[in-house]
Amino acid sequence: MGHDISGLNKAGEEIAYARCSMGNYNSIILYSLLDANEFYAGVSGSGNSTTFSIKQIEKALHTYNQIYGDGNSLSEKNWDLKQIWNFIQNCLATVKIEGSVRVYFG
Repeated sequence: MGHDISGLNKAGEEIAYARCSMGNYNSIILYSLLDANEFYAGVSGSGNSTTFSIKQIEKALHTYNQIYGDGNSLSEKNWDLKQIWNFIQNCLATVKIEGSVRVYFG
């Protein structure tokens, strides 16, 4: 069990991915940043997905930067925070082109 969260473009291709083991408390950070706590099912995601707008992804990035700083400056010791930052950045790149991004919470 664990949290496998995928960002998908309109063609259904995976453009972002984040993984946290079931016991990793950092998994809740991404759910919270995306305001998607209803998809958190404890040891894994709920198995559902939802679509995010550019405004929602930009808000997630803004909140991340306020709490954790710029993800570019994170060291490898902060691997979970780095992968969350990369996930949001990849979703942002897609949403800027396509207008939305779908996120699957597995």
